[in-house]
Amino acid sequence: MRAMILAAGRGERMRPLTDVMPKPLLEVAGKALIVYQIEALEAAGVKEVVINTGHLGEQIQYELGTGSSLGVDIYYSDEGENILETAGGIIQALPLLGEDPFIVTNGDIFTDFDYRSLPSEPDYDGHLVLVDNPPHNPQGDFTFENGRIIEQGSKKLTYSGIAVFYPHFFENCNPGRAPLAPLLHRSIKNGGLGGQHFIGSWNDIGTPARLKEVNDNIVKKGCKH
Repeated sequence: MRAMILAAGRGERMRPLTDVMPKPLLEVAGKALIVYQIEALEAAGVKEVVINTGHLGEQIQYELGTGSSLGVDIYYSDEGENILETAGGIIQALPLLGEDPFIVTNGDIFTDFDYRSLPSEPDYDGHLVLVDNPPHNPQGDFTFENGRIIEQGSKKLTYSGIAVFYPHFFENCNPGRAPLAPLLHRSIKNGGLGGQHFIGSWNDIGTPARLKEVNDNIVKKGCKH
C-alpha cells in the first residue's frame, strides 16, 4: 500500500514561522512533523510515500531526500507556487500512487494513530478517519454511523486528515486547483464513504499556539517520568 503526505500548503495561519520553513518541517520534541508521519507509515508496512510539495518545497526534498534513511522510497509531486489544494494535489500525484487504494494524510498533524488499522481494500470508494471535535472545530464535520459517513446526525465528528481512497474516487476530475470537500460531500450523498472513529492522541498543528501547546504537553509528560 502506498501513501501520500500532503505538504504543499503555505501555512498562512502558522506565519511567521512558515515564512522561512514549510509547516511539515516544524518540530515537535526536536523532530519534524512529517518525519513522525513517515515513521508511522513505515511501521505499518508502507514502503512507498508520495509527498506533494509547494511553498518552500525544496527544503522538504533536501531534508528527506529519497527516504532511504527512514526506510521508505519517497517520490515528490512538485506544485511549485501554484498550490493545487488537496484534491488537485492528489489528482496530479495519481500517476505516482498506482492502481490500488492508497493512504492520504496531512503533513501537519501530530498523532499516535496506527496506520495498520486502515483497511487495505475499503468497502466504499473512500474511508475517512474521524476524531472527537477539537476546540478549534467544535461543530464537527461529518456523522459516523454503522461504518458509514453521513452528512447529518445527532453527533458530528471531525475529519482527521487521514483517509484511504481508491484511485477511481478522483475519476472525471479535471487537473488543476481543487479542494477535497466538494468531492467528499458528493460521495457522501451517493453513499460512497466509509470510515472509523479514532479515539487517541490527535493534534492539528495549524497555528503557533497549537505547536507550542503540543511541545509544552510533551515536556510536562516527560517531567512526570
